[in-house]
Amino acid sequence: MSTCATASRMAAEPLAGTAATARTWLLIEQSGPWGAQALTDSHLDPAVGRALEAASEDTDVRVALIRRPGRHADQRAGAPRRVFLAHTSPGRSWIRTTRIADPASLPELDFAALSAGEHGDIWEPYQGLPPVLVCTNGKRDRCCAVLGRPLAAELAADGMEAWEVTHIGGHRFSPTLFVLPYGYAYGRAEAPLVKDAVVAARDGRVVIDHCRGRSTWDRPAQAADLAVREAIGEERADALDVVDVVRVDDAGGAGDGSDVGDGGDAGTRPSAETEVGGPAWHLTVTHVDGRSWQVVVEQRTGDAATPTSCGAAIAPPTYMFVSGITAHTPVVSGEAPSDEALAGSVAGPVAGAA
Repeated sequence: MSTCATASRMAAEPLAGTAATARTWLLIEQSGPWGAQALTDSHLDPAVGRALEAASEDTDVRVALIRRPGRHADQRAGAPRRVFLAHTSPGRSWIRTTRIADPASLPELDFAALSAGEHGDIWEPYQGLPPVLVCTNGKRDRCCAVLGRPLAAELAADGMEAWEVTHIGGHRFSPTLFVLPYGYAYGRAEAPLVKDAVVAARDGRVVIDHCRGRSTWDRPAQAADLAVREAIGEERADALDVVDVVRVDDAGGAGDGSDVGDGGDAGTRPSAETEVGGPAWHLTVTHVDGRSWQVVVEQRTGDAATPTSCGAAIAPPTYMFVSGITAHTPVVSGEAPSDEALAGSVAGPVAGAA
């Protein structure tokens, strides 16, 4: 297959519902080169990296390394490095930051509390433009370096709070990035769109163009959030929440939806158990004004095979397909509630699809 044909097929794959999952991010400045498994394959002490992996396991905290755009020379030993903690849940988003000389104490953080959105007044509230984190880990996928590094450098030159970041999944959507504090991720991004997304985040809003989803949720909820936003024209980041997710499998059984991939590479490829017309989810999306919607999201498999990342083997991707949105009318003056079809409901690949 030609490079142009491959690029065309990759550009046709829907973006919505592909973001990495993390309610809370721990971002540690680490200069110098990064390996494919950066926490244990960089100039960060591997013992600290392993301890961070162990401490964050089975939590909703995702640990990643960051560095400033540009040349990747190492800082001198003991030089202060920036650390960010960011929680992304609707209505509870925050960023805390500090500078440390030695990251060895970071595994001692209360990861369970951080996962739940409790920072305990650690460090200082972050003041400044919303941080934008661009994936540039070329050892993990060369597209991230080839496409991500120039974007990060351009954003930094234009005064954005731009950082390079290690693996956040979805290499085939490079350049890919996310913006704090709300944790919305973007793919196939160009500088003008990213600047708009940063300005929007500063004002408490979200840009849904080229948006992959909010990292707070698993893939079906990411797609449902974006679909409702697109249908009602809602830009305020914290106006919507996903409060209920019920998986309905092919046999009509139900689950809690917690077994969905995190938007990284493995979570978007069909396995032996995945079929066209696979599982579906019924989700409830609520609005701060009292409105709510039931959204039906189906996992489907694409017709055209695409590579999981640059130079990788091709396979049909799975994606989140929003097949229906139903608005629930709030109770007014004691009247019984009724359901109505949402005008302009989305039935198909949702916000961010090419």
